Amino acid sequence: MLSSAQSPYRRYRLTADDYHRMAKAGIFAEEDRVELIEGEIIEMAPIGSQHAAYVARLQKLLEHSAGDQAIIWIQNPVVLNDQSEPEPDICLLRPRTDFYASAHPHPADVLLIIEVADTSLAYDRDVKLPLYARHGIPEVWILDLENRCLHVFTGATETGYQQTQTLIEPGLRRLGALPDCPVDLTGLF
Repeated sequence: MLSSAQSPYRRYRLTADDYHRMAKAGIFAEEDRVELIEGEIIEMAPIGSQHAAYVARLQKLLEHSAGDQAIIWIQNPVVLNDQSEPEPDICLLRPRTDFYASAHPHPADVLLIIEVADTSLAYDRDVKLPLYARHGIPEVWILDLENRCLHVFTGATETGYQQTQTLIEPGLRRLGALPDCPVDLTGLF
């Protein structure tokens, strides 16, 4: 068996521009759930009712906590670079008067990313989390529905996050970027 380095076939990496042209050309149906990760189009799992409920619940808690201090960005693109445009479940973004109508947010705009993992824990942890760290996303939460815990990652470096916490009872969480806007996650599970 040939390794990918020995393969006679070339792999083509897509750019964000390629990805957007494909979408405009109708290659993806409106209901297709895909994202661009390191030049590859990745199909995302369908959103189940439990996943959707936790996203809605977190959205409400973040809106209550952050108020006008941030924009809550739900399952929308974040441009990490020319080859990665993930669609995290929730982002907390720096406020902008145009609400990012002129361009999708970039890493400098992101205060927090939250991934809700019911069937996607390995993908969120092993693929997306290192990508977020490499691009300097300051704080990432992975809400692990199967194990009923919250994984918190801070201190982004090129090689990963320096601080990791796993919380069974998250309680009151202070965000690194918005320390005066604590989020009450008591009873989340």
